[in-house]
Amino acid sequence: MSTSFNFPKFPSGKPSLHTELRARIQQYFDKKGIPSTGNIKLYSKAIILSVTLLAVYTHLVFFTPPIYIAIPECGLLGIIIASVGFNIMHDGGHGSFSSKKGWNKFAAWTINFLGANNFMWNMKHNIIHHSYTNIHGVDDDIEVDGMMRFAPTQEHKNIHKFQHVYFWFLYSLLYIWWVFFTDYKKYFRQKVGDVPLKKMELKNHIDFWASKLMHAVMFMVVPIIVCGPLAWLIGFLVMGAVAGLALSIVFQLAHAVPHTDFLMPEDESNKMPDEFAVHQLKTTANFAMNNKVIGWLVGGLNYQVEHHLFPKVSHIHYPAISKIVQQVCKEYNIPYLSYPTMREAIVEHVRFLKAMGKAPQLAMA
Repeated sequence: MSTSFNFPKFPSGKPSLHTELRARIQQYFDKKGIPSTGNIKLYSKAIILSVTLLAVYTHLVFFTPPIYIAIPECGLLGIIIASVGFNIMHDGGHGSFSSKKGWNKFAAWTINFLGANNFMWNMKHNIIHHSYTNIHGVDDDIEVDGMMRFAPTQEHKNIHKFQHVYFWFLYSLLYIWWVFFTDYKKYFRQKVGDVPLKKMELKNHIDFWASKLMHAVMFMVVPIIVCGPLAWLIGFLVMGAVAGLALSIVFQLAHAVPHTDFLMPEDESNKMPDEFAVHQLKTTANFAMNNKVIGWLVGGLNYQVEHHLFPKVSHIHYPAISKIVQQVCKEYNIPYLSYPTMREAIVEHVRFLKAMGKAPQLAMA
């Protein structure tokens, strides 16, 4: 990573919460005698999602069902695309899909098949978001070009007082905006927000353009030729809106709710107030931990606390290790944030957006 950007620094905790957590989680895997990467549950899910995606795509494009079937199928395709991202690509990108490096690379590459770019995602998500969660000016996930206000330190605009209403529309644009705009913005600016990209090698440039071309052929050219431009446009917008909404909601419920913090460096030393693990616990929340259907679809990302503490552990293991994390948090008197249901988390997210939408002086009143 470029050293030209002044990244915040985390102090060393004494005793270190992160060290204690890692020791206990490692003890769990040693005792069970199992790897921390994916297992048959993940691999079978990956096969089911991949086959379903190809089947729905094939039926929509080459069998051209009537509109009353095609529209719901396009929405279903959007859900599957998001779920492939949550389950296959996400674990692969973190190196937790398999103990085999090659399978992790292949799983991570599926994001390119879906229209985005793994190199850009790795920089934005793995390196920046996971390291500097909810830190304004660094974490690009809380920057929406001024259209929304997530952090108290962000500039307030009059439009923000309505963000708890229009966020549904903006979230639905995420997938389409990501594929057709933000990846290119990062590529040509060579930055994620204000953070410089890692140096791109020739293979990264080739992969970027080849993948974009492949996605355009599969999701634009072929459907337009077979189904016609209007049918393609309607279907693509429905698919993209559903995928964008699913992706946005799942990630925002983890960090943009009333009980999560948006911490900043304390002074000119650029040092954060808490050690890394404590920072992650204060800025991250879980939701619907007991809902197995949601957990299956979102790739365990309803356990974002565990994911941010142990990103190289496959999401298959999150329900088990969450009990250990909760126990350590209790011993260290650190809050463990979780909402019982997805519905409650969404309500809290709306409440958060409404509070952030108020002018600072009104919010403090």
